[in-house]
Amino acid sequence: MDEQFRESLLVMISVPIYAIVIGFEFFYSYFKNKGLYTTKGLFSNVYLTTLNMGLDILVRGICLLVLNYFYTFHFADLSFNPILYWFVLIIAEDFMYYWLHRVDHYCRFFWAVHVTHHSSEEFNFTVGFRSSVFQPLYRFIYFIPLALFGFRGIDIMFAYSATQIFGILAHTQTVGKLGFLEYFLVTPSHHRVHHGSNVRYLDKNMGMLLIIWDKIFGTFQKEEETDPVKYGLTTNIGTYNPLTMVFHEWANIAKDIARKKCSPLQKLGYIFGPPGWSHDGSTKTSSQLRTELKMKEGK
Repeated sequence: MDEQFRESLLVMISVPIYAIVIGFEFFYSYFKNKGLYTTKGLFSNVYLTTLNMGLDILVRGICLLVLNYFYTFHFADLSFNPILYWFVLIIAEDFMYYWLHRVDHYCRFFWAVHVTHHSSEEFNFTVGFRSSVFQPLYRFIYFIPLALFGFRGIDIMFAYSATQIFGILAHTQTVGKLGFLEYFLVTPSHHRVHHGSNVRYLDKNMGMLLIIWDKIFGTFQKEEETDPVKYGLTTNIGTYNPLTMVFHEWANIAKDIARKKCSPLQKLGYIFGPPGWSHDGSTKTSSQLRTELKMKEGK
């Protein structure tokens, strides 16, 4: 299938879906007085996705060039069976995205990029567009192994775009648990957990399409009725200032590495260690906070 036609088809399918589900949720929220949307929150999400898309368009050619370069060294080939080719590509792309997302959460340098997506204290379909602005600069690196396994760069990028449609649709409070789908797909319930600032929910449910990666690698957490999700960050930024939304964590990193009585190695910990790490225990990582919670609950 022609690449341009595929991209056009993806747009033709996704835009009406987005319009319908966002419109439904918006009016449902309005008439039921749910307060799921605010004007400032909506415009913030549009602003951030515009920056992300603009940067993505600028670097897309470079990303494709790199992936195609590594494709020249591929040591496997599934192109003899198109169905198998696309099935394996979708699964493999989702697997590599899991690790991209996990590193974004466990390395503060990349968390400083990704945190914009989590900084909303609202949770609705438009939060799915609240993009990590600078992620297009490095995201393609995680997909290089796919090129080596015989997947063309344009196909890898298409697979990412297709699974991202599904990921965006998981950003909602209006859909409850989905029965047997909860066992293997990333459902709205799973993704509500991912956006929670509750200690129990921090850095959980990293998948885009499949939740099985989280279950295999120990990052799964179900949504608990006894612990309603609180959206946002453990310390919310409290502003819609566009520069603050994008750069606030970089400013926090700069303050931390400027601390007195902090060795060069410890300074590196503030940059590349997990978010919340501190050399003096003044702040804590999600793992440390969860350990304290378990002790408190007597587990």
